[in-house]
Amino acid sequence: MTTNSGAPVYNNNSSLTVGTRGPILLEDYHLLEKLANFDRERIPERVVHARGASAKGFFEVTHDISHLTCADFLRAPGVQTPVIVRFSTVIHERGSPETLRDPRGFAVKFYTREGNFDLVGNNFPVFFVRDGMKFPDMVHALKPNPKSHIQENWRILDFFSHHPESLHMFSFLFDDLGIPQDYRHMDGFGVNTYMLINKAGKAQYVKFHWKPTCGVKCLLDEEAIKVGGANHSHATKDLYDSIAAGNYPEWKLFIQTIDPDHEDRFDFDPLDVTKIWPEDILPLQPVGRLVLNKNIDNFFAENEQLAFCPAIIVPGVYYSDDKLLQTRVFSYADTQRHRLGPNYLQLPVNAPKCAHHNNHHEGFMNFMHRDEEVNYFPSRLDPCRHAEQYPIPPRVLTGKREKVIIEKENNFKQPGEHYRSWAPDRQERFVCRWVDALSDPRATHEICSIWISYWSQADKSLGQKLASRLNIRPTM
Repeated sequence: MTTNSGAPVYNNNSSLTVGTRGPILLEDYHLLEKLANFDRERIPERVVHARGASAKGFFEVTHDISHLTCADFLRAPGVQTPVIVRFSTVIHERGSPETLRDPRGFAVKFYTREGNFDLVGNNFPVFFVRDGMKFPDMVHALKPNPKSHIQENWRILDFFSHHPESLHMFSFLFDDLGIPQDYRHMDGFGVNTYMLINKAGKAQYVKFHWKPTCGVKCLLDEEAIKVGGANHSHATKDLYDSIAAGNYPEWKLFIQTIDPDHEDRFDFDPLDVTKIWPEDILPLQPVGRLVLNKNIDNFFAENEQLAFCPAIIVPGVYYSDDKLLQTRVFSYADTQRHRLGPNYLQLPVNAPKCAHHNNHHEGFMNFMHRDEEVNYFPSRLDPCRHAEQYPIPPRVLTGKREKVIIEKENNFKQPGEHYRSWAPDRQERFVCRWVDALSDPRATHEICSIWISYWSQADKSLGQKLASRLNIRPTM
């Protein structure tokens, strides 16, 4: 036993006092160091995705897509890349139950030979809002009431009544899928539209899909109450125990692609994060498999300090003009700098495994040893040079500065199709959950009427059921 500075500690049980029962002395450096360190053990929790569990493994390419991308880690079948994956709930605090109705985060960090690639998604293919300008307000509405610290339906219903684009996301959240059985039995989606670029510079829009080989399973409301009451960390335990037993979770990676020259052929905007790309016209293309075969060694170091950012990409992958993705590119890195410090990418779990170098240095908690005398670029005295140029999307952009909503909103078609794809008993559970939410005493008649009108535009029979059970006529 030693102090942080390496001095031996001969007694870690008793404080240094004047006599057996006297006051504690300020000179007991080990006591002060121990308490001061303990007082600072907790770092700020994530604003969203605070509750999570991580595991390590590998991604293996199974199908050749080198005609679509020059990304090195996708260069050929058989290529394996080490990964770390973090699953999470979204809205609630770090110690909250894993059985709450909430989206689940599904974030994958690929440690490639060309640097890290963070694919940061959820278990639903769509999102609540399409413009990051609304994101802080959206989270505020979903979080507990700032006065009482209680999550309340009326606040959620009020905010999203102004945003009918959220209907598609709610068709997933209030469905049976809203409470996954555990992390192993759920889909994952990149959610945002990215771009793939091949060696010739040809770009394609792309959506990423993770499909679990063990299938998708959910908890119905009564089951969730029972499971959560017995163990509020059931999904974390299931993931850890499964890997420890050699029952390694596996997902298949698929992509959908659209040629940007063809984006006007659809009745939706391919960059609209509230829309899916119909698989009957844009089929899933297999790419590879993700296997988690190793538990993390330390929860704090490899889960709490694990940091993802959609801005972290590799050659052959690029951002689209998806408005939500464009804001996530800034926001994720910014929140990690606040939470972990400006040098968070030096932490072993976040650092690339390949050789890397730049002149970003010093700052809080820098621990990279550097002995060079030239910390600027360019220099005739230092061998550091630019990397080889790689293709980025060649698209030419024109337009005037403006703050506007996209032209192809089409907010109601896909939610209605989603609802009609379910069996009658599943539809009934969905209706009951919405009746319960809209029965909040503080949900005004106006708010309820708006929601009934929205769901009526998605599916007439659904709107009629809600109106009948709530005894409210839609006003829109």
